[in-house]
Amino acid sequence: MRLKVLLPTEVLIDEEVTKITAEAVDGSFCLLPRHIDFVTALVPGILTFETPEKKEHILAIDEGILLKCGKDVLISTRQGIKGEALGELKKTIEENFLVLDDREKNARSAAARLEADLVRRFMELREHGG
Repeated sequence: MRLKVLLPTEVLIDEEVTKITAEAVDGSFCLLPRHIDFVTALVPGILTFETPEKKEHILAIDEGILLKCGKDVLISTRQGIKGEALGELKKTIEENFLVLDDREKNARSAAARLEADLVRRFMELREHGG
């Protein structure tokens, strides 16, 4: 299989692999070369892949999308970090990727409150003949 991990500013990984393990919304999964084509949403977590030389590599990735089509596996994610130590990468995920999710949730919540307030004010104006 050909694995490409695409970040907004660069191609992080572009190489031949024999096995990929990742985390989706509904749990971890493994891809092998003859796996059926599919698409899934990835959650922040650890992605591992094995090269034809049987060397295992690990990445910390943010949420993203994985597409397997034929022999190509494309992963698009906002952030990704190569690493050697699993513990360090898990810490990176907790400190960086999951914090961004909390910030994003807070921002979306604030935007929803602003939208609701705007709609309420328009309705008040309409009731008063404005």
